[in-house]
Amino acid sequence: MSYKIQQRWVIFSFLFVPVSLLLLFLVYPTLQLFHYSFTNWDGYSSSKSYIGLDNYKQVLFEMPDAWKSIGNNGLYFVIHTLFIPLELMVAVLLNRSIRGSSLFRFTILMPYVVNGVAVAYMFSYIYYPINGPLNSLLTSVGLESWIHGWLSDLKLVNFSLVAVSLWRYCGVHVILFLAGLQSIPQDLYEAAAIDGAGFWRKQLYITLPGIRRVVEIILFMNVTGALLQFDIPFVMTGGGPGVSSSTFGLFSLFTAFKFNNFGLASAMAVVLLCLIIVFSSIQNWIIKDRSGN
Repeated sequence: MSYKIQQRWVIFSFLFVPVSLLLLFLVYPTLQLFHYSFTNWDGYSSSKSYIGLDNYKQVLFEMPDAWKSIGNNGLYFVIHTLFIPLELMVAVLLNRSIRGSSLFRFTILMPYVVNGVAVAYMFSYIYYPINGPLNSLLTSVGLESWIHGWLSDLKLVNFSLVAVSLWRYCGVHVILFLAGLQSIPQDLYEAAAIDGAGFWRKQLYITLPGIRRVVEIILFMNVTGALLQFDIPFVMTGGGPGVSSSTFGLFSLFTAFKFNNFGLASAMAVVLLCLIIVFSSIQNWIIKDRSGN
């Protein structure tokens, strides 16, 4: 057997398992998802009827609660995006040689490591209206007027859930920014200092271009994380009161398993996939490097 044939067999043997798993757990379920979205399958019957684009018409034009859920996803996206500059500044500070920076790096990553369900239950206790730690703290400092039903007030419930999401995910964004900062050669900063550049000019002309790829990753995580937000509202409010805190993923889950309409839920999942692709493409176009280098 020639060397080229042996090389091909080695490559094939190494790729066979991961490619098979990719086809089995990603490609095949995605194709089935598109297939079910054109049917009225209830999830357990052996038969199903093809109904064309009726599910998509219902999602896009006849389900105002679904669009309200997407609006709730949008709130996660907007607030997380507004916090990205703050996350970058924290990473810049941690990248400097300050006392205790290693402990801070470990501490800010811990919320991301903790299981999401555990985080949701912990904050459910913190927000508990009767003798909950948050309301007790407000009482102890004389701010009784600020006490609310954080998970029952229609105007506050989504902001309360977004605060939990920020606490959980901001740390991993800071760590990613920190990794990007440490990949920038220090020679660039030293040369800029010799030329008389100050702190802010260094950040504008060295740091930001140097971490552009990291920003792309974080923005993509922001889009997917916001649109796929599920565990926090599911555990803490179940989408309530009513559907006021429901996200699109949670609404799709209830459509499939509570109302036994897997065809409609599949169409909602396809719409969600399209939204992720569209928003990610828009973000990539906005931050695209147009310098020509």
